[in-house]
Amino acid sequence: MAAWASSPYRALGVYIGGVNRACSQPNLTASWVSAQTEADWHLIPTYVGLQAPTSACSSCAKLTSSQATAQGAAAAIDAVEEASIVAMGPGSPIYFDMESYSQTSSATAATLAFLEAWTDKLHELGYLSGVYSSSASGIEDLARQLGTGYELPDHLWIANWNGEQDTADSVVPASAWTPHQRIHQYRGGHNEAYGGVTINIDNNYVDAATVGSATLVAGDDPVGYLDLAGSPVPGQLRVRGWAFDPNALSTPLAIRLSVGGKEGTAGALTYDLGPIASGPRRDVAREFPEAGRNHGFDLTLPTIKSGRQRVCAYALDFDPGEDRLLGCKGATIPVALQLSALKASGSQVRVRVTCLWPAGEECPLQILLRSRFRVPVAHYRGSGPRTRPVSRLLGRGAFRLSGGGSQTYRVPLSAGGRALLRARGALKTHVVVAIPGGRRTAVLNLRR
Repeated sequence: MAAWASSPYRALGVYIGGVNRACSQPNLTASWVSAQTEADWHLIPTYVGLQAPTSACSSCAKLTSSQATAQGAAAAIDAVEEASIVAMGPGSPIYFDMESYSQTSSATAATLAFLEAWTDKLHELGYLSGVYSSSASGIEDLARQLGTGYELPDHLWIANWNGEQDTADSVVPASAWTPHQRIHQYRGGHNEAYGGVTINIDNNYVDAATVGSATLVAGDDPVGYLDLAGSPVPGQLRVRGWAFDPNALSTPLAIRLSVGGKEGTAGALTYDLGPIASGPRRDVAREFPEAGRNHGFDLTLPTIKSGRQRVCAYALDFDPGEDRLLGCKGATIPVALQLSALKASGSQVRVRVTCLWPAGEECPLQILLRSRFRVPVAHYRGSGPRTRPVSRLLGRGAFRLSGGGSQTYRVPLSAGGRALLRARGALKTHVVVAIPGGRRTAVLNLRR
């Protein structure tokens, strides 16, 4: 390493573990990592685990399709243990080396399941996820998952030996994995010599996360992690985590949430929470003694989103640097409504509605009365079912309610609804109460 200080290179890949790592690394120690980062080298932690079922590496151990998710999570746990031993702590990236493979439907599905579990578990453990693979297989398969809800890695390491010293690639959209989230391996193995030492290397253009400082806090971007996202009560979302900016250790960072997917996802809602990352976190102080302990956040806020949602948290950077995704978590948010005291009387339905949003929030309601029943099939000729289902709107109304309030509403049947009830004598009716972001449904029987 000292001899190659005269080279034009400043980063190198370091194989930290994995069942398919080709050689032992007895000289890879915490003190070596510290010495090299002190000498201004940037390290790319690389883990060579189980390979795709159709991997070009015939001698490599392969992942199992039926166990791909469990194997991906296990690989991440082992990779974090190996990284921790050599002082590559939380906030560091770890790149999975997934060699080229044939893209059959089953192999692609298994490999993607494995890599998604790898990313999920690394995020859970406070590390950044990276994936190295061929542009013609693993990278292309990952790029095809953009916008699908798949948990994508934070960084790509693209193997495409086209000789171009940049990070562009035809299979990766220009707007994805940017800024500073790509490495391009543009030339394969060959010998180079500096300071009298010859090494067989491949060439890479690096514009992504590395381990690049002798301390655990490296670079200009924020460091942090989203620990938890959940819903303590209907209509509200709780998030907990930590974050700090290496350039402003004494200043609380502002946090932004995107509920419904990462920023830019269609239908996602953004909430700017302000500089809330100031709570005590002893675990952060232990991992990052230079940062101190007052960098935690734990906040509950109302949201119009409901159902199963992907919640992503971002730390907003102080210049220089870029905002940092702290992670994404799944949360199930019940709709902020309670329905009670349902009663049908004559030509109307009564329902008591409670809005569980905080006091002062506006809670606009729409109440629909719907019925679904079966009617005979016209001109039945003896094949298939004799009846078919139909759905009818019996009545509707729009109302306003304040958060924390309850009120009884009366929804009259429409003229068509009254005529249908007279014709059928009884109707099983769904009372649907909707607010922005979700709805509740109750069922009662209407009789004429």
